Amino acid sequence: MCSKARLALLLAIMATVSCTSYRKVQRIRSGELAMELSVAEEESVEEEEEPVIDSIRSSLSDGPLIMNAIRDDETGEMVATDVIDASRVVARFRNVAERAGYVSVSFDVIVPEGMADSKWQLRINPFITLKDEREPLEAVYVTGRKYRAAQLRGYERYQKFISTIITDTSRFIKLHQLEIFLKRNFPETYAMKTDSSIVSEPLAESLFGVSQIEALRHYTDRLKQKRNEHRISRVDRMYRKYVKDPIPEDGVRLDTVIHSDEGEFLYRYTHTFRSRPNLKKAVISLEGGLYEEGVSVADMTFPEDITFYISSLSALMDDRPKYRMVILERRVYDNTKALIDFAAGSATVDTTLGDNASELARVLRCVEDVSLRTEYALDSLVIMASCSPEGSYEANRILSRKRSEAVRKYISQYVSDAWRDSLRISEMPENWEQLIKLVRNDTILGDAARTKVLALADKAGADPDVAERAMSRLPQYRYLREKIYPKLRSVRFDFHLHRVGMRKDTVHTTELDTLYMAGLRALKEMDYKKAVEILRPYDDYNSALAFMSADYNHSALDVLQRQDDTKPRVCYLKAMVLSRLGLIDEALKYYTLSIAYDPSLQFRANLDPEMFRVVNKYKSINKNKDEI
Repeated sequence: MCSKARLALLLAIMATVSCTSYRKVQRIRSGELAMELSVAEEESVEEEEEPVIDSIRSSLSDGPLIMNAIRDDETGEMVATDVIDASRVVARFRNVAERAGYVSVSFDVIVPEGMADSKWQLRINPFITLKDEREPLEAVYVTGRKYRAAQLRGYERYQKFISTIITDTSRFIKLHQLEIFLKRNFPETYAMKTDSSIVSEPLAESLFGVSQIEALRHYTDRLKQKRNEHRISRVDRMYRKYVKDPIPEDGVRLDTVIHSDEGEFLYRYTHTFRSRPNLKKAVISLEGGLYEEGVSVADMTFPEDITFYISSLSALMDDRPKYRMVILERRVYDNTKALIDFAAGSATVDTTLGDNASELARVLRCVEDVSLRTEYALDSLVIMASCSPEGSYEANRILSRKRSEAVRKYISQYVSDAWRDSLRISEMPENWEQLIKLVRNDTILGDAARTKVLALADKAGADPDVAERAMSRLPQYRYLREKIYPKLRSVRFDFHLHRVGMRKDTVHTTELDTLYMAGLRALKEMDYKKAVEILRPYDDYNSALAFMSADYNHSALDVLQRQDDTKPRVCYLKAMVLSRLGLIDEALKYYTLSIAYDPSLQFRANLDPEMFRVVNKYKSINKNKDEI
């Protein structure tokens, strides 16, 4: 009777537990028992106190097993995790700040008392939506003690099966019988057991009478080997059989084992991500389900999404167009140079010689580009060929003029009649100025030789023929003729133009500063390195804002010190950067000035975390004044 009574009592308990679990599942399915999602409650920071980021508090009786810090997948930083007490204010939105191109959002995932069960696992999958793009975040698993024990039993059974697989192939060989065979029939070969010398296959075969492979096959336990191969082929199938619900290794922020079904569970989830241009908000939503023995038994009902409204320092930017003063000259000058080869002593333009074809084509493209600019009119195009110093100066002068004329005739074939009448020629018999530049920058000539060549070139102004003859006696003259002189035989094209419709020689006007506007675009697009590079020379309000956005706070303060303190936003930026540098009293002074000039900046201060302590101190001082 006692045995029957105990059995009846056990069955009754099991039925009660089963009914209890069923009712809990029904409450979850109906939405009566649901999880909560809330933005993380902000904690006040006391003056002169450092915030504690690694503590764990639990409302569970035995407490969950939780890491107190995890590595954020976006920034690589260690982010504190926390299980906090049940008292809270559920909020659906919050303002957060973008700093240095990153945004951090924190929200609480709350599992109410009654939803936990030792046989269950709650799988919670957060999602973040940025500009209509929905991205999954790492999951949170809340696992019951019995559920985890069942998972581990599956791994143990699988591991037991794996341990039966033989990995040492020598265990398939009947070594004892093989040694007896060798000892009886081939004592010389058996003696090799303790010999470290290498025996070739032919020699071993002559000793055994059979090959090594044949001997191994004969003394191998084929049945045992076949059974082992069969086990290896079943590895994947046995894993699926025993490990029906694997413990996840990737894509999970937290997998905690709950040792008690009493009390609610709360997990503070922190996610840091790279912001995007014009990103105004981030929406957090949840999905997930309830699992028993690895099988989904219910889809969990989740609360409404929560929204984080993102504020950026770029909202404080002064985006008014910036103009710069420009002095326009009526006369405009431009030039280009072409390396056109001529045969020795010749003035004929040969397009098959050297790079002449490509150089002349480039010059013609340049001429065409200038002719298409309707705001300019051509006064003259002066063509001037230059020669190297070989030969007499007078002969080079004549040759230079002939070459200039030859190029003019060639160019005139491809230009309009109006331009053809504007083509002029000039000559440069010997290009000593270019020679000096090339020698100074040459890396082959030694210092002594370079000094001698430059000294002779300086004397060319008095008598170029004497200078060239002296240079021809230098040991380096061959190098000069072969490497330096060819670069002196060039043709220069000087464009002399004037602005159409402009009568005065100079006009002062303004034009949009496109470089400055590019700096503002970089600031909006959160390319702070580029914004700093462009805006630094302007040394103005936006320059300081770029420095602050890139977290160069001392540089930002240096720029702000030179700005007008009567402007509210200048004062506000000063307050913010001083707060960043820990100078709270100074920051309070400028914050008070900023809201005196522009009271709306009080609302802005609620969006900037750097201003938290400054605003609190301001409120505290004014509260005391009101009480007095």
